[in-house]
Amino acid sequence: MIKIMCVVRAYIFFIIFILYTVCMSSSRQLNAIMFADIAGYTAIMQADEALAWQLRKKLQKKLEEEVTIHHGRILEFRGDGALCSFTSTIEAVSTALALQLDMQADPRVPLRIGMHTGDVVLEGNNIYGDGVNIASRMESFAVPGSILISGRVYDDIKNQKDIQAISLGNYLLKNVKEQVEIFAISNPGIVVPGKNNLEGKGAKVRENNSVERSIIVLPFVNMSNDPEQEYFSDGLTEELIKNLSRLKEMKVISRTTSMQYKGTKKDIKTIGRENSVKYIMEGSVRKHGSNLRITAQFIDASQDTHVWAETYRGTIDDIFDIQELVSEKIVEALRIQLTREEQYMLGKRYTDNTEAYQLYLKGRYFWKKRNEEGLRSAIVHFEKALEQDPDYALAWAGVADTYSLMGEFTNLSRRELFPKQMAAVNKALEIDSRLGEAHISLAISLMLNEWDWKNSEKEFQLGIEMSPNYATGHHWYAELLMFMGKTEEAFGEISLAVELDPVSQGILKDKGIFHYYNGQYDQAINMAMMTLELDPGFVPAHRLLSLAYQGLKMFDEAIEVNNRWGELTGNKVKTNVALAEIYAAAGRKDDARKIVAEIETAKELGANDYRGMALVYVALGENDTAFLWLEKSFEKREESLCSLKIDPKMEPLRSDPRYSTMLKKIGLEK
Repeated sequence: MIKIMCVVRAYIFFIIFILYTVCMSSSRQLNAIMFADIAGYTAIMQADEALAWQLRKKLQKKLEEEVTIHHGRILEFRGDGALCSFTSTIEAVSTALALQLDMQADPRVPLRIGMHTGDVVLEGNNIYGDGVNIASRMESFAVPGSILISGRVYDDIKNQKDIQAISLGNYLLKNVKEQVEIFAISNPGIVVPGKNNLEGKGAKVRENNSVERSIIVLPFVNMSNDPEQEYFSDGLTEELIKNLSRLKEMKVISRTTSMQYKGTKKDIKTIGRENSVKYIMEGSVRKHGSNLRITAQFIDASQDTHVWAETYRGTIDDIFDIQELVSEKIVEALRIQLTREEQYMLGKRYTDNTEAYQLYLKGRYFWKKRNEEGLRSAIVHFEKALEQDPDYALAWAGVADTYSLMGEFTNLSRRELFPKQMAAVNKALEIDSRLGEAHISLAISLMLNEWDWKNSEKEFQLGIEMSPNYATGHHWYAELLMFMGKTEEAFGEISLAVELDPVSQGILKDKGIFHYYNGQYDQAINMAMMTLELDPGFVPAHRLLSLAYQGLKMFDEAIEVNNRWGELTGNKVKTNVALAEIYAAAGRKDDARKIVAEIETAKELGANDYRGMALVYVALGENDTAFLWLEKSFEKREESLCSLKIDPKMEPLRSDPRYSTMLKKIGLEK
């Protein structure tokens, strides 16, 4: 009997031991999670493997030391990054502070840290849960030298006198349902990112209930049997976006982003989350001859429920009434109080001629193709629309916008196109002085062609006031501010443009250029990579990459990407000018001189190549020759001179009185 009892007792102890082991190996806890990684580590490794290993060892040694002191655990340390957990938020932040400050000393480690406190599941050295996910998102927004924390972490440390933090705003993070407020630790020696400079896995939430009054209009589906009617369904989508964009209380996602969802299989909640909007408009169009059948559905994306759905039947002559009815129902659903100006703009008709309207839609359809053939077709259709209605202001604005793009996508020079562009802009404004897009077109013309900074800024501000959700307006206005040296304001505008049009490759690429101008080369590379993820065929992003690599003195990478850019553009002269400048900066001066000698002999320089030649001679240290080329660039009125004040490559010239003289000639210095 005693023997049996001993066996039973041993069995019970064994079961208890197993249960204890299981519980201990998998447990839910409230932990502070810290993610840390070395920004641009792959690029550093490619450029200097010994340095990369030195930085990694420095990080690992200090991390192990501080985590031990503050009673934490290193769960992962792989290559360039680490994942750590702490039972105390204060201890976790203290670790991050000590670690980040130490990384600022030579050799400097470009470390980024993100932190969150939340529920996690621990299984040995593995950790799961929303707490980990949010900490990872925090780290994605961080810049080298910074520590970003969530609102939950801030609540735990806000009464600690030796820890300071400032709010960077509320964000909707990728795959996270609730908004999260991001804070930056602001102790001396810690980098605090600008509120308008943050990029990561999520999007900033606008203030003043913008999420409650935010919408994306998805491309209306063409239900007609004729594929050529696609222009009409796309045009209806764009007209609705344009009408709603005039309302200041609404955040309206741009058509560029909207069109990315054409034919998408994504569900409504996903689309809403990806664009940080509460509402989605979708519908279909069936056009047969002059008969129309349009369905429209207004959906609360956060709940995936229909607010309203309507079917409209009529003829093409009823299209303006239908657009007005749809816009009014959206405004009514959102309970927006319209100003008199907004009421007028929402009901405004730019033409009563439906034939002119359809020709205008076809013009815009071809304009968006962004190639020479498409732009020439766009001009033809806009001009036909104006034959039907000479007072159609939107068609005149379309002509102006097309001539503007022709300066970028054809071999025609902007100087040649400028008179035609200005004539069309002025005609549009003569007919309708409240057309925001026309004011933006005028502003960009004054900036690039006339260097009339004062009046250009005035026109940008007017245009944005009339069309507050026009992403292109904020984008181009940001360029003007950057060229004038108003860096913080410029980042504010370009960030707003990204928010309104988050998948515009042109806007994302130019935000990367802003980082380049600001000497933030790692961030410039990140923006270039983000742009290429959206569209691997977007050629200008390769130029941005080459510039950023050169800024980091990664000359081999800069040369490789520059050559790839040249292959994609087919422009041998521009590629060689840029290559000569890289060679000169890398100390390969004989190679650089050989290229410029060949270029000068061939005499095949095109638009903006004269300023490019000046930069080669700046890098060669031949400032007198550089100024001669800058004078030639000025005589050609090259638009690239707009960046003279802010381009880091111009640094060797800035102490020379001739540099100040040139800035005054361009109007960038009084």
